[in-house]
Amino acid sequence: MTTQVTDHRGGVWSIAVPIPDNPLGHTLVHLLETDRGPVLIDTGWDDPDSWDTLVAGVTACGFAVADLHGVLITHHHPDHHGLSAKVREASGAWIAMHAADAAVVRRTREAEPGRWFDYLLAKLAAAGAPEDHLTPLREARAAGRDRRLPGRRAALPDRGIEPGELLDLPGRRLRAIWTPGHTPGHVCLHLEERHPVLEPARPAGAEAGAAGPGADRGRDGGTAGGGTAGGRGRLFSGDHLLPGITPHIGLYEDPDEREATDPLGDYLDSLERIGRLAPAEVLPAHQHAFTDAEGRVGELIAHHEERLSGLRALLREPRTPWQLAVAMEWNRPWDRIPYGSRNIAVSEAEAHLRRLVKLGHAERVPGSDPATYRAV
Repeated sequence: MTTQVTDHRGGVWSIAVPIPDNPLGHTLVHLLETDRGPVLIDTGWDDPDSWDTLVAGVTACGFAVADLHGVLITHHHPDHHGLSAKVREASGAWIAMHAADAAVVRRTREAEPGRWFDYLLAKLAAAGAPEDHLTPLREARAAGRDRRLPGRRAALPDRGIEPGELLDLPGRRLRAIWTPGHTPGHVCLHLEERHPVLEPARPAGAEAGAAGPGADRGRDGGTAGGGTAGGRGRLFSGDHLLPGITPHIGLYEDPDEREATDPLGDYLDSLERIGRLAPAEVLPAHQHAFTDAEGRVGELIAHHEERLSGLRALLREPRTPWQLAVAMEWNRPWDRIPYGSRNIAVSEAEAHLRRLVKLGHAERVPGSDPATYRAV
């Protein structure tokens, strides 16, 4: 087992925790040193090799798992929240999550067996999925394979993460920013401290020897702003802002949804807030750390604007969400997209459709079943 740990300075490390059989490869779990003990930001996938890697990574950062004081979850997906229960078991650490994602975890855990399959079947049928796509789901439902869904074992958090709050982490200034879109309760975490590397060097002899304990870690407690390269801190961005990947934006997982949500609208609004924040560096949960958050935000907004324009053109011919997904451009031809990924693609098509409808650029064809949409 090879453990990849990166010291980002200032009491911040990342540990690459593998995701089994996934092209993403790994989740970057971040460890943040505090005066009360280390805190993890996300935990990684619930898998024995992933657990061993996480334990080895915490050790490489100079701590034991038993030292962990808390776990901050950016969002409920299993590659981020999967190992939280094991961390809590091994250390007694608390787990914190935004209420909207905690509700997803609670709903999944408490649902009657088969409810998720029933929901997915109904949703796909309403979107126009063909019978040959629905049959495997019906067979899985009948065989009781729903009981093995990983979300049913996800840990319930001990505390919430309130948008805008400065988290209770002694010796650190970490503020929660609610960034819905990828999930309804996704949060980014803004470390409001001067960057230990990007801040300008002090003039020779200035305040030499005046720094207190921990100054070598760059923990001077400086707040965001200040106009220097390191004065806007660092952002733990989860899956909200990634350097080379467009995060999946699909419909929120809510079988009881009574009012149509707008995940893509939520995401675009959240992106603009992060762009205005302009952190000196972004520490995402996948790929690698990067600067120029504003530039990346601009690229993602442009990407979705282009996609919405392209979908509006496709809807000159009325289509169901399934037909729209088949016609959309993906990173491979539709016939090479795996079965499960097609469900994700249809959900993404529906999220874009909802945005078009909300903007007044598309409408449902009256009386259509399955639901069919056209451009306006």
